[in-house]
Amino acid sequence: MSLDAWADMPEDEPGELVDGRLVEEEAADSPHETVVSFVQYTLTGWARARKGVVLGSEAKYAVTPGHGRKADVSVFFTMSRKLPRRGAIRVPPDLIVEVVSPTPRDGRRDRVEKLHEYAAFGVRWYWLVDPRLRTLEILELTRGGHPTQALSAAEGVVDVPGCEGLQLDLDALWREVDELVEEEPGAGERA
Repeated sequence: MSLDAWADMPEDEPGELVDGRLVEEEAADSPHETVVSFVQYTLTGWARARKGVVLGSEAKYAVTPGHGRKADVSVFFTMSRKLPRRGAIRVPPDLIVEVVSPTPRDGRRDRVEKLHEYAAFGVRWYWLVDPRLRTLEILELTRGGHPTQALSAAEGVVDVPGCEGLQLDLDALWREVDELVEEEPGAGERA
């Protein structure tokens, strides 16, 4: 399948394009969606004040030839260009957020495959939020095109690198996950 054919698929057709093939997206669980909602809400207020825009999980990006991805959240810090009405976005956002899914296959995709594809696409800031480990990792794309760790945190209120004036309250995020999502069976038995 070509990037254009993938981009022209109906909105309700799931999947990402990997090596020219349509692959199934992970099924998001409640912790995943709670994190997406929290992060998107936080980023939207920050970006709007700066004339930026935040897009949700159905925005399609033509990241490399033969690869089309849908990030959980993406942010354009300023809107110097208009986005296409339909089809794939071919301009990298400034920031992409992926919430790490619990399966090893999906975790590898978020931590390895998408990391390299987003770097090749030119995404400057890449956030990995892991609800299972309760961590936030922020990677910055260097001038040489290599992602390097800019922040790794699990708790507290953090000043977000690359987003002047933005703070993210990780304690509030994990509290919200705990309040909205039931505990996994056997979770209280862990050491």
